[in-house]
Amino acid sequence: MIALRAPAKLTWFLEVTGRRDDGFHLLRSEMLTIDLSDLVVIDEGEDYVRVHNPYKNSVPEDGTNLVARALALVSRRAGVTIEKAIPVGGGLGGGSADAGAVLRWAGGVSPEAALTLGGDVPFCQLGGRALVEGVGERLTPLEYERRHFTLFMADFGVNTADCYRAYDELTQGGWRAESTNHLEEAARVVEPRLARTMDWLRAELGQDVHLAGSGSTIFVEGGVGLAASQMIGPEGTLQVLQTVTTPAEGRD
Repeated sequence: MIALRAPAKLTWFLEVTGRRDDGFHLLRSEMLTIDLSDLVVIDEGEDYVRVHNPYKNSVPEDGTNLVARALALVSRRAGVTIEKAIPVGGGLGGGSADAGAVLRWAGGVSPEAALTLGGDVPFCQLGGRALVEGVGERLTPLEYERRHFTLFMADFGVNTADCYRAYDELTQGGWRAESTNHLEEAARVVEPRLARTMDWLRAELGQDVHLAGSGSTIFVEGGVGLAASQMIGPEGTLQVLQTVTTPAEGRD
């Protein structure tokens, strides 16, 4: 058995810079790995994907699972057990993180090949801190910086495809993004519970409150003076986690 860490990715800023003819959006973002991670256990003598998932959103265990697709990409066969800690549908790249861990174990693939599994997979294979451009395949590694964050994790997710569709509809109507995360307003439209939660946190904390990717995880830089691991917000319980950035796997 081989146990691998699959660190979550946090999107520090996200700019939508254009759209390709095939409909995919061009991005410019800074991504960081943090010490919240899934555990991926590999048994090279078997052939299965099993997911132990404490969250409401389900994770497939068939060939559509990103880990199964990553194994197929590298022509490897193995049994894989995933212990989920990264929220499902929370904008922290959980499935991509698991696939990235498997690709690293298999020796790695090019960013272009990793992109066939999803836009976050090239960065999740690399890890650490990077400027991410194109549709996710253009990576510029950046020097590691230790940063502390507080995450607020809702018990609902935001569908990324719906978020991009809402973004397109907003821009077609003349709206232009002004925040550091160009998808924030679209995510608020797609999931009104997220909008109410973000507004409530901004009023409660009096700090810069950010959305992770297309959501639904919300974060602030630094601590917030909370000892509790949960908060009761306007749309239910928020899990509160203090976390820190991590270097790329295998680097100090």
